[in-house]
Amino acid sequence: MSIHPSTVVAPGAVVPDSCSIGPFCTIGAEAILGEECSLVSHVVLDGRTRIGARNTIFPFTSIGVSPQDLKYRGEATLTEIGDDNTIRECVTVSRGTTKGGGITRVGSGNLIMAYVHIGHDSAVGSHCILANAATLAGHVTIEDYATVGAFSPVHQFCTVGAHAYIGGGTVVTQDVLPYSLTSARRENKAFGINKVGLSRRGFSAERLALLQKAYRLLLATKLNTTSAIEKMRELEGPLDAREDIAYLIAFIERSERGVIK
Repeated sequence: MSIHPSTVVAPGAVVPDSCSIGPFCTIGAEAILGEECSLVSHVVLDGRTRIGARNTIFPFTSIGVSPQDLKYRGEATLTEIGDDNTIRECVTVSRGTTKGGGITRVGSGNLIMAYVHIGHDSAVGSHCILANAATLAGHVTIEDYATVGAFSPVHQFCTVGAHAYIGGGTVVTQDVLPYSLTSARRENKAFGINKVGLSRRGFSAERLALLQKAYRLLLATKLNTTSAIEKMRELEGPLDAREDIAYLIAFIERSERGVIK
């Protein structure tokens, strides 16, 4: 068994010899680990926590901690995690509550990325991806092979259907259809040049004026992007200003996903 001497393993915890436990971990008395798990460092396993085989858990993750529920009074509830999961930095998984079924479950083969929160009484299936800072409130169900994008909160009692894909930054307040691509509307817009910032970086008045003309063609006329670029090529000004326009045009032309305008 490989357990760093700075780690604290409470009497009663089950840690197989095949596990690797790095520095500064805390393993509670009711935690049970499966074979070949790796706790990289600074991992907390608390409460009645059951973890399957071959899971890799990265630093500053807390699993089985008390639920963020004002009604919770220390009842003996459970956290259960399957096999072959990768759980990245600063993930939190709260244990269940008696009124919510008493268990928080995570299946097998999942990628749970940094800063994800899995709230009490939630159930995550298998082969899911929860991207950075995805947040599951209590009582959320994520079915198999679903992906929850970065910075996407999922409201209490919502279900995300199997094979669904939720785009980053989407607020989920209703059930997400299986097999669907679901995303918040993208209404980003460019409003012109960053005049204050560019001035602070030493851009001359002539450079700023030419950039403003270019952006006016790009954003404030009815020209499509291709026509705007052609007009931008005709702009006259000092060499450094024309180099700015050339860089702007090159940036637009090499963009593979399109530009915000």
